[in-house]
Amino acid sequence: MPQVPTPSTIAIVGRPNVGKSTLFNRLAGRRLAVVHARAGVTRDRLVAKVEREGRRLWLVDTGGISLERDELSRATTESALAALEEAELLLFLTDVRTGVTDEDLAVAKLLRRRAERVWLLVNKVERAEDELALHEFHGLGLGEPLGLSALHGGGGIAELWERLLERVPPLPSSAQLERELRLAVVGRPNVGKSSLVNALLGEERMIVSEIPGTTRDAVDSPLRWHGREAVLIDTAGLRRKSRTKSRLDVYSSLRSLAAIDNANVVLLVLDASQPFTEQDQRIAAHAHEEGKGCVIAVNKWDRLEKDDQTLGAVLERVREGLPFLAYAPVLFISAVTRQRIHTVLEAAFRVFDKRGQRLGTGQLNSALERAVARRPPNHFNGGTARFYYATQTGAAPPSFTLFVNNPEWVHFSYRRYLTNQLRAHFDLEGSPLRLNLKARSRRELSA
Repeated sequence: MPQVPTPSTIAIVGRPNVGKSTLFNRLAGRRLAVVHARAGVTRDRLVAKVEREGRRLWLVDTGGISLERDELSRATTESALAALEEAELLLFLTDVRTGVTDEDLAVAKLLRRRAERVWLLVNKVERAEDELALHEFHGLGLGEPLGLSALHGGGGIAELWERLLERVPPLPSSAQLERELRLAVVGRPNVGKSSLVNALLGEERMIVSEIPGTTRDAVDSPLRWHGREAVLIDTAGLRRKSRTKSRLDVYSSLRSLAAIDNANVVLLVLDASQPFTEQDQRIAAHAHEEGKGCVIAVNKWDRLEKDDQTLGAVLERVREGLPFLAYAPVLFISAVTRQRIHTVLEAAFRVFDKRGQRLGTGQLNSALERAVARRPPNHFNGGTARFYYATQTGAAPPSFTLFVNNPEWVHFSYRRYLTNQLRAHFDLEGSPLRLNLKARSRRELSA
């Protein structure tokens, strides 16, 4: 199988009813896809985040690529064709029991133009005679076939995992992520990510186009800013314009999610002239859940007709659309005119520094005492919480353990209040905080 650079988005493709969903479930390690003997059950894409041996990959199950011309088959095929354009690695699954069919030949013809990122797999190889039948699949012109059994987990499943793990790079360690700013520039297609990276780098390093989705592979671009080192993580690499643009949003999201995994601060780029979407929310939520620092850049600010109400209205729209990033600074910029471009790296480094900050125990407990005195906890769930002390248990993101008589007596809104108070007191703008509540009695404290 040919080597593919740093695959993170891996799509399973092939004609209907060869076992794609069964293989998807096998690799994902849990039953996510509907598996049924009737062809065409999977009509659209299913996505699983898979972590194994310090690697993370995004696995996509697609519907079958079919020669049938009915409306459902056409829609399913269109969805699967998007994978051919967008996924970094394609697992072409066939069926040893039926042999090579006309539909296999049609799919192989599409894939041969992308052979450098195609692995040929033959499913249902469970008997000695099945092994002997593998030679027929050499005729597809996609290299050496790997036989496996998706249903039973035998055959080449272990070898497939071994080869995948060889080609998927390990996630950066926490120590690596703390050493230097790694800024992932993410967002949905055509919001100006590559234009912004070009402006920050001061050179035309990324391909810039008005066609949505002209980028695919994640690349790292090192830079120096006021004597400090940083790496910008963006996507680059021109692809052909696709007829399936409406189906490509999932792959754009997955590339953003993969870039976030390799960053410590995320620059979420939004288009000032367009409404925010579910895709924006999905990307932002992943950054928050992964504990990354975050800066929001509202790009194309120069395109808006503005009055003295515009900035406040757009800011309110951002906060309402992304409520879980209420702590992230919001910048209003134009990558094309370079309006306020200097604020991007300023904010990113500020968030990076704050995210890695370690606080003194005395400072932390003083802030906790003031917050509790300002607003004591209410009676909840059968009792009233009493906070004893706090300690910082981690950085990047800042993580704190608060010792309390009973964590079940702390309402979620009060936990949020304490989080906001700590963030404001220590100026931790842009970074999520991890707050862990641990039971501790007075008797334990005096022991």
